Amino acid sequence: MRKGVTTMSRHTELGLSDADAIRMYRYMLLARTIDERMWLLNRSGKIPFVISCQGHEAAQVGAAFALDPTRDYVLPYYRDLGVTLTFGQTARDVMLSGFAKKEDPNSGGRQMPGHFGSRDKHIVTGSSPVSTQIPHAVGVALAANMQGTKLVAYTSFGEGSSNQGDFHEACNFAGIHKLPVIFFCENNKYAISVPYQKEVASLHVADRAAGYGFPGVVVDGNDPLAVYEAVREAVERALRGEGSTLIEAVVYRLVPHSSDDDDRVYRSREEVEAAKRKDPLITYRAYLIESEIWTGAQDQALRQELLDEINQATAYAESAPYSDPEEALRFVYAE
Repeated sequence: MRKGVTTMSRHTELGLSDADAIRMYRYMLLARTIDERMWLLNRSGKIPFVISCQGHEAAQVGAAFALDPTRDYVLPYYRDLGVTLTFGQTARDVMLSGFAKKEDPNSGGRQMPGHFGSRDKHIVTGSSPVSTQIPHAVGVALAANMQGTKLVAYTSFGEGSSNQGDFHEACNFAGIHKLPVIFFCENNKYAISVPYQKEVASLHVADRAAGYGFPGVVVDGNDPLAVYEAVREAVERALRGEGSTLIEAVVYRLVPHSSDDDDRVYRSREEVEAAKRKDPLITYRAYLIESEIWTGAQDQALRQELLDEINQATAYAESAPYSDPEEALRFVYAE
């Protein structure tokens, strides 16, 4: 036991090593730093669009750490940068997508940022209409069951998407057939500009799970360890053949919905500033320092390391070639 620590740290109780806990923080900070760079590039006119993960990082990384990238499949929604980085995408990949370059691994520059996809990394691409990835995850899980393959299909979405027909049909089918799906709702309290109380009649999105015959869990999405624990339990349940789980991670979007949104027209600055004081990057860093496995000097060094990584990724992507015009027709018609 480390000097000065009289009780076991939370991450240790969950079976995570000190290195695991620090890696969680690294991915959270990497996602935030990439996101901040994307906003700067957008505002300087270099990339056309940003849809942000800021405030969601703890929920995303905590969830991804409970999954097995060699076994499980993720069907993320457009904010899930923390998930896709944990599953193996890089800062360079993200920048190539932002600049819509030929080497963009998601779509070769065809789709907007946030349309993550990688066959070898088990990331199934989504579409621009919200919620379409949810029934796709159910399809992945059904196929695995039919083939006798043990895996978990993880799909994420905002609370606004939980009001779409895709969500309800997917949950109903998964509940009937006890499919190994984790429905992960990142409830940031706004469907673009519509507040939660005008979106959902129930107190929690997770309350809806009872109607489909599987558990619904509400968790603090600012706490990556709490999210890890909830998702790990859902994974174990799915692999035992007991079916799906709906997890609602309560978070807060710290920036506008996208680079085309002005959130000042629908929420107060006081509300946003109050949320920023609970920023998961701040609170989780404080936890690591309190656990005596992290220091201010290490934090500064990591920030510089990530900044160097992102500078290199930005420079590479900005100078990389665009696709030839003829490439626009690839994957549209039979060849």
